[in-house]
Amino acid sequence: MEDIDAIAVLQDPVRRRLYEYVVAQGREVGRNEAAEAAGVARTLAAHHLDKLTGAGLLESGSRRLTGRSGPGAGRPAKVYTRARAEWSVSLPARDYLTAAELLAEAAEAAGLDAGLCAAARRRGEALRGPAAPCGGLDEAMAVLAARGYEPHLEGGEGGEGGSGAAPVVRMRNCPFHAVAERFPPLVCGMNLALLEGLLGADGPVRARMDARPGECCVVVEESKNNLD
Repeated sequence: MEDIDAIAVLQDPVRRRLYEYVVAQGREVGRNEAAEAAGVARTLAAHHLDKLTGAGLLESGSRRLTGRSGPGAGRPAKVYTRARAEWSVSLPARDYLTAAELLAEAAEAAGLDAGLCAAARRRGEALRGPAAPCGGLDEAMAVLAARGYEPHLEGGEGGEGGSGAAPVVRMRNCPFHAVAERFPPLVCGMNLALLEGLLGADGPVRARMDARPGECCVVVEESKNNLD
């Protein structure tokens, strides 16, 4: 399927709501849960979820949602997660990824890590403009969401897996994923510097490295000065 055909599948508003809900969860989602979230019948949700899977936007599998096994546990249910493939459309055709990879390869070979991070930090500051550093994690999440990082709060009372641990903002998406896979130290360092400039290095929140499979390598938390 062509990229433009796959993206066109999201034109249907119900289908798009289902896709956005599944993507936002960062885990497997069953048909009943997705239907309830989108406010549609289960059969309609199943139809659209399978359309999204056929287009390559979602991946499907099956497991028992009850958490039980053995006799009486019931049949496995169909579940959905975001597909690993990337889709993009540019008219006329452009190939910015190849340019980015070539520039990253040259920067890495020349040992330009420090210069790249300095440029990234300046760009982050320019994107923030005259605004003060982010005043807290909620504000930081709004800034990150606008840049496509798909932030979610983990720990604390209101976050995922809430516990006694201090809350931290993790990000399900890395906007530089394709290049970061090939040049992780270079691009992840650039990403950290960019977010330091964007969020404000001297404010109530700070960005730091904390890589975890399937997520952005940077996390955001309250700065130590703000916790004291």
